[in-house]
Amino acid sequence: MSKKHIDSVNKVDKTKCYTIKEAVDMVKQLAHVKFDETVDLAINLGIDSKKSEQMVRGTLVLPHGLGKKVRVVVFAKGEKAKEAQEAGADYVGAEDLVGKINGGWMDFDKVVATPDVMSTVSKLGKILGPRGLMPNPKTGTVTFDIAKAVKDIKAGKVDYKTEKAGVVHVSIGKVSFDSKKLIDNAKAVLDAIIRAKPSTAKGTYLEKLSISSTMGMGISVDVSKATVAK
Repeated sequence: MSKKHIDSVNKVDKTKCYTIKEAVDMVKQLAHVKFDETVDLAINLGIDSKKSEQMVRGTLVLPHGLGKKVRVVVFAKGEKAKEAQEAGADYVGAEDLVGKINGGWMDFDKVVATPDVMSTVSKLGKILGPRGLMPNPKTGTVTFDIAKAVKDIKAGKVDYKTEKAGVVHVSIGKVSFDSKKLIDNAKAVLDAIIRAKPSTAKGTYLEKLSISSTMGMGISVDVSKATVAK
């Protein structure tokens, strides 16, 4: 580890649970690399991740976005293709895009499709699926309201989904954001996940919470105070 990283680690009290504001301020203070790191929220949920009915997943548009340009591919035809272009989609097409992606092109971050072309998009299942890019009605990426889907993604729409052991990881912005924007984004994520609590989940729902930057260590947050952060 570099001297700067060691110094950062030594500044964190590993026995303490910080408020969201303290954790965000510390993440910003301890950032030491030359690029603008992404700030992530990690939430351990008290669910049984083996039970499908306790899967926690959804989407939300962050109040202050993610601080990065998101490249959106849209599979659509006719008027819907035109609608996607006017909404700001970076690439729009159908069979031509399938050929391009099959050829190895992957210069995009999100994929949206209208329902009528999903049979075409399904040919890319083995490529898009493992990368988490396959359009899905549950995340609003298979829709005829293509303009809204594109605008939401460009504005900072994020997906969240429980991983193994019931952990959810969500990006909430960049280290360069001022603290209030990161706190607002974090609270929006927490509010969404609380609303998505499965009815069959028992006991403590929000078990652990931490905030970290791309190259930084996780800062533990006091869960009991997190949802009333200002």
